[in-house]
Amino acid sequence: MRNIEPPSLIRIARESGTEASVEPLNLGTRVRELRKAKGWTLEQAASKAGLARSTLSKIENGQMSPTYEALKKLAEGLAISVPQLFTPPSKAQVNGRLAVTKSGEGQDHATATYEHELLAGPLRAKQMLPYRATIRARDIAEFGGWVRHDGEEFLFVLTGVVRLYTEFYEPVDLRRGDSAYYDASMGHNVISLSEEDATLLWVTSLV
Repeated sequence: MRNIEPPSLIRIARESGTEASVEPLNLGTRVRELRKAKGWTLEQAASKAGLARSTLSKIENGQMSPTYEALKKLAEGLAISVPQLFTPPSKAQVNGRLAVTKSGEGQDHATATYEHELLAGPLRAKQMLPYRATIRARDIAEFGGWVRHDGEEFLFVLTGVVRLYTEFYEPVDLRRGDSAYYDASMGHNVISLSEEDATLLWVTSLV
């Protein structure tokens, strides 16, 4: 006898190809919560989803089982994926942390090669370390060796031209608007190729 999957479970396909069972939830209630979270009226949400207002109203009130095409339109209108329509919101505690650093108000940390302006300094237990860096070095020999530390790092060139040296790759020149993401435990150094000191936005992970 063929096993019949209990209808009480919604199965969502993951990107890995596996499936995960989640507790059922009321689709209509979920759609209403998502709509209200955006501050939209029924008319606004229906318009963004390309559905009739009456259709959306029936879905929210459990008076209609939407087709897959309607679900796709709903998801696109709400800027989420179809599986997210059936996934309850995270129960993780929202701590609501916020740190604003006005221009020039960061914490300065100068070295012979870089001048760092630490951003979001008052925020404790951060998982990222953001800072604005002024690159003084003009030659890799000024470092006396590779810079290495735990975590991953992202840099974005704000002004000037820099050369990024890494332990396992050829040097790469980066100009304003260019960026790089790399393993910070790999040896790395950055020098300025500009007449003026180049500036970067640098973000280092702390986990």
